[in-house]
This record gives sequence, C-alpha cells and structure tokens, in this order.
Amino acid sequence: MKKVLKKITKHKRPSWDEYFLKMIDMVGSRGTCDRGRSGTILVKDKRILATGYVGSPIGLPHCDEVGHEMHTVSKDSGATSRHCLRTAHAELNVIANAARFGVAIDGSTLYCKMVPCYTCSKTIINAGIKRVVAFRDYHAAKQSKDIFKQAGVKLEIINKEIEAYKDQ
Repeated sequence: MKKVLKKITKHKRPSWDEYFLKMIDMVGSRGTCDRGRSGTILVKDKRILATGYVGSPIGLPHCDEVGHEMHTVSKDSGATSRHCLRTAHAELNVIANAARFGVAIDGSTLYCKMVPCYTCSKTIINAGIKRVVAFRDYHAAKQSKDIFKQAGVKLEIINKEIEAYKDQ
C-alpha cells in the first residue's frame, strides 16, 4: 500500500499593520458620507483602543440622507479642491470616541484610509499619537506630512497611490 503524504501549507499570518489596515474598511463601512467612507482605528500594544468613521455629529442629518455640504477651497497657487463639511473626519471621530469613554491614547498608533488632512493632523499631534499608518496618500497632504515630521510623529504610507473620491 502506497502512503500518500499531504503537503501542509503553512498559514501566513498578516503583520499587525496589515491586520489593523484591513479592519479600517469594516469600520469605514459605517460611514455616512459616500465621498470616502473612511474608517480609523487607534491601537496601543496591539490592542484596539477606539474606532471612528466619517459621519455627521450625533443627532444631525447625514450626507446619505440629505446630501453633501460642499465647499470649494482655493489655494494661493490658484488650485481649488472640493470638500464636504457636513461630516467630521474619521480621525477626529476616533479621538472624540476615545475621549468620550475615558480611553488614554497618548503614545498610540492611528490606522487610517489616507494621510489625514491638515486639521486632523494637528489634532493627532495634540492627542499624543506617535505613529500614523495610512493605506494611501492624500492629494492635499503636504502640510500634514510637514507638521508630522516637525512634531516627531512617524508617518507610514503603505500605498503611494493618491486616494480619489467623487467631486474632488
């Protein structure tokens, strides 16, 4: 009788960064603005501290219900970009969620869909977050990258492709 040996395929576990970056998609699926549906996770010592997604302030109407609150921003260079101001960004919401429940986030890592905007980046620095892992780059991220460097916040961009979304 011939013995048949099964080849055992070793399971390749994702790295911690891969693991948490995959989770941001699920968190973002709760978002209420179809221009990004971004999700964010705060992590420390390989444990999730808080999650946040793009959404309107509690109790206020959502973009998915009443439409966007679009504004055009003009830069000194003459370039313009469009932004929906009805919602709070996922990065602000994750910090607010941690604060609301008394979760200390100093020294944590933030995982996000794209490099945070300038306003979110300033809040990230002031919250004591020490590392930001973004899945993609953001078209208006130059100032964010500059202040992260100045403040000693480590920024890692996994995919250098720039995130694109409706009515940019």
